Amino acid sequence: MNDRYWIERQKMVEEQIRHRGLQDARVLGAIAEVPRHLFVPAPAREASYDDTPLVIGYGQTISQPYIVALMTSALELRGAERVLEVGTGSGYQTAILSRLAVEIHTVELIPKLSARAARLFVLLKCHNVSVHVGDGSLGWPIAAPYDAIIVTAAAPALPAPLIEQLADHGRLVIPLASSNGYQLLTLVRCEGGRISEQVLASVCFVPLRGRFGVKG
Repeated sequence: MNDRYWIERQKMVEEQIRHRGLQDARVLGAIAEVPRHLFVPAPAREASYDDTPLVIGYGQTISQPYIVALMTSALELRGAERVLEVGTGSGYQTAILSRLAVEIHTVELIPKLSARAARLFVLLKCHNVSVHVGDGSLGWPIAAPYDAIIVTAAAPALPAPLIEQLADHGRLVIPLASSNGYQLLTLVRCEGGRISEQVLASVCFVPLRGRFGVKG
C-alpha cells in the first residue's frame, strides 16, 4: 500500500469525520482501513481523500467521506447484522460495511459498475459480500429480512419493499426528496411494527432509479 495514501486516509478520518462529531470507533476504524483511492477512477485518484464526492462514471458518484461515515454510523452496526445496500456504485461503502457486519447483500442496477466493484471485493477479501445486479428499489427479498438497509441514492418516497424487508428493530438510512427541492438523509426505525423517521442532514445524491425510484 502506498504510504502516502495511508497518511492521507488517517488525516481524512481525523479532520473530515472525527472532528465533525462522529465518534463510533468501529466505523472510524473501518474507514481508516479501506483504501478509498482504489474505488476512484484513475483520472480523479489524486482527489480520493478530499472532502468531496467524486464522479465514478455512468452518471454515478462516490459519496463524500463524511456522508459515508454519517450513514454508516446511523446503522448502529455491532457485528452480527445482516445488511442490504441499495446502490453498490463504486463499492466503497460496501467494503466499509463488510468490516462492520456479518453479511452484506448489495444491489446495483448498472452491470459494469457491479462487476468493477466485485473485482475490488475479491482484492480486499470482502468475503461476506454478495453482489447482485437488479432494481435495488425492490430490495433483495430472497435474503430478507435485514437488520439494516442503506440506500445510496435519493428516492422520491420510502420504497415499500424496503420497509417490508426490514427486520423488527431494524434501521434504514435513505436520502429522501422533499417538497422544497432538497434531499433529506433520513433514519427509519422499525419497532414492533411501527415505523419512525428522523432527519439526519440535508444531502445531495443522484436519484434512485427503478420501480420505486425515478423511472427511466
